[in-house]
Amino acid sequence: MTIAKTRGALAALLLAAALVGGTHYSAPAAAQQKTLKFVPEADLRILDPIATTAYITRNYSYMVYDTLFSVNEKFEVQPQMVEKWTLSDDKLTYTFTLREGLKFHDGQPVRSADCIASIERWSKRDALGQRLAEMTEKWTVVDDRTFTLKLKRPFALTLDALGKPSSNVPFIMPERVAKTDAFENIKETIGSGPFKFVKDEWVPGNKVVFVKNTDYVPRKEPPSWASGGKVVKVDRVEWIYIPDSATAAAALNAGEVDWWQMVPPDLVPLLTKNKDIKVENTDPMGSMGMIRFNQLHPPFNNPKMRQAVLYLVNQQDYALAIAGDAKNGRSCPSFFSCGSPSESKVGSEILTGKRDLEKAKQLIKEAGYKGEKIVVLSATDQPIVHSQGLITVELLKSVGLNAELAANDWGTLISRRAVKEPIDKGGWNIFHTWLVGPDMANPAINYPLRGIGEKSWFGWPVDPKMEELRTAWFDAADPGSQRKLIDDMQRHSWESVPFIPTAQFVIPTAYRSNISGLLISPIAFLWNVEKK
Repeated sequence: MTIAKTRGALAALLLAAALVGGTHYSAPAAAQQKTLKFVPEADLRILDPIATTAYITRNYSYMVYDTLFSVNEKFEVQPQMVEKWTLSDDKLTYTFTLREGLKFHDGQPVRSADCIASIERWSKRDALGQRLAEMTEKWTVVDDRTFTLKLKRPFALTLDALGKPSSNVPFIMPERVAKTDAFENIKETIGSGPFKFVKDEWVPGNKVVFVKNTDYVPRKEPPSWASGGKVVKVDRVEWIYIPDSATAAAALNAGEVDWWQMVPPDLVPLLTKNKDIKVENTDPMGSMGMIRFNQLHPPFNNPKMRQAVLYLVNQQDYALAIAGDAKNGRSCPSFFSCGSPSESKVGSEILTGKRDLEKAKQLIKEAGYKGEKIVVLSATDQPIVHSQGLITVELLKSVGLNAELAANDWGTLISRRAVKEPIDKGGWNIFHTWLVGPDMANPAINYPLRGIGEKSWFGWPVDPKMEELRTAWFDAADPGSQRKLIDDMQRHSWESVPFIPTAQFVIPTAYRSNISGLLISPIAFLWNVEKK
């Protein structure tokens, strides 16, 4: 069959899948032209952005909530809900004043007490927030719009913490909601952001609905990443969850949805043939894929087993599987984002050289592996995750490990990865994911590196040495000392193996030509987006 005929057959198959593969997405009527239909990266299952680092929850929360500060495209921290702030001469006391007119979606004003309670809850779960909490002497309400933070000693990353752009983000909630235990999910979803969540229309596994918050007053500055004016230019946004990529492509081709957030590389050629569709890369840094181990249970509670997997990984295989070509995916043998100031090449040859199966087998033998089953979680509705999982399972089997792929959807994966029990009680051994570049840009925010046991990110490593190095990095007197400590963290990570970087990549987004205003950002923000 010729290439042209093959592509034609694929296009026909995609259109058929949209009609018979489940839900049919009818074309919007003229009266609905201000409804933006968006296909998100995953199904929304968890509504608490502090309880999970899942990006789908973070993205939902940016619709609903707002932040005190935010970061622009130059990584500069900018006021967002804050109108003005001052720092005392001794650099110990910050005074914050909120913008006038900030209101929650239930009509209640945003108060200082709401902000303090929200930050305190966030700081119990977030890596940088935990450090800020350690440095905090007290928060104090001055009046409804003014509050202070007094530190025990100067902390240069205070505003960076309050403006942290990605998981976990210090979103502001009503005080009564923020008083919820940080390790329990919130029961209410009341924010003050540019959109309101329509909970009555939420259908998990199908649709999430938002409407414009007409009471929201945007900042005057132009939008840049999560900072500036969040101007909503549509009346309603519908997230349409379409787990099958062929169906999503057909829906976009037919104009039944407006924007598909993450396009698998094999479908890019098909979509670019449609003159009414634009396919672009809107993420300036790209993302990092990873293999994450459960260190609570055998066999990966033994560092030699984690080291063995290192000798199986060839990043080029993962980059090609995730991104489809060298233009969108590449090796990045660093535990910090490549292209960031913290990128380290110390010891990188372990992931850039040839696989060493004999070394892997030797380490497995030394670890005393007894044939325990290894459960690798995967998500068939997440090509980034599933492609990595398929490669890893085959690599594990190639050296005699008893590995099996537990494939489901992303919502199920993010629920199961929180299970700390052994695999016979619903636990797991490995899962794959990815983090946007800013989430791994330095030791302050790179939460997969943390080694604080059950307070660590999923996988729960105990690593006093890493914590010692991280603390020293915070306390370092100059950039040169920090640089040395970053390389020390990288060197130590090859021994402790908190995770294995698989590749750095960008995944394109696709949208109809009547859509404009997409922001160049690591996160898909839906303000400033216009539908004509």
